[in-house]
Amino acid sequence: MKIVALVGQSGTGKSYKALHLAHEKEIEYIIDDGLLIKGNKILAGKSAKRQHTIIGAVKTALFQEEEHRQQVKSAIQRANPDKILVIGTSKRMADKIAQTLEIGEIDEYVLIEDISTEEELKIARKQRDELGKHVIPVPTFELKNQFSGYFLDPLKIFRRRKGERTQIKEEKSVVRPTYSYMGKYIISDRVIKDLVEYASLKVPGVHRVLRIDVRNYPNGIAIWIDVSAKHGSLLKELAKEIQKRVNQEVEHMTSLNILAIHVTIKDLVVSKLFTNNEQV
Repeated sequence: MKIVALVGQSGTGKSYKALHLAHEKEIEYIIDDGLLIKGNKILAGKSAKRQHTIIGAVKTALFQEEEHRQQVKSAIQRANPDKILVIGTSKRMADKIAQTLEIGEIDEYVLIEDISTEEELKIARKQRDELGKHVIPVPTFELKNQFSGYFLDPLKIFRRRKGERTQIKEEKSVVRPTYSYMGKYIISDRVIKDLVEYASLKVPGVHRVLRIDVRNYPNGIAIWIDVSAKHGSLLKELAKEIQKRVNQEVEHMTSLNILAIHVTIKDLVVSKLFTNNEQV
């Protein structure tokens, strides 16, 4: 197995450059901040950027927890890759990761300064130091479980080859870890319920929202909605549309991972016609 290490100080854009370097060197597997990644999928591990302190993040990136370490080691053994790209803040860190995961010694070191321009390094430092933004080299949907409730921004990199149409070659995600904030970030259940009610009432055929229940789990939330529907509505289609609208509204506004949306139509309401303020 050939081991290549991408090395650079924190905030210099290593994760941003990782996929491009892996593509150039025909490497399918990446070890980055506690995760084992293949292509656009997370195979094993947990993100160091999900930890609440910098110390916790460092421990996760170095696979110091036994369960975490064994999970990633087992995944590597099953995959049996020809090459792996290890990302570290120093040669020493990259060596330590390779030693801990027992994948062998580093065969090649690539410095971030050798594959990035000075302008790219400057932009990367600004994104980290001033905005607290961190890049993870996988699509946003892959991170929903680990980063439920965080702000996730998809980042698509377009590259054009001569004589070809523009194609998406790389897809990454931008996250803002807890330790990059001053204070604690919390989304109240009341806010979520208001968003659910707002989205539900926008669906044609919904008369009133009767009850909303939100249950929190480590990897996301589940939502229960009771509504009364207008007579004549196609109930199955109405329930599906409520699920769709609520999912879009809550995910967009909160970045929470929605595990399930349960819709119950409790009753039907017949519209009443009024003419000259008289019921007919």
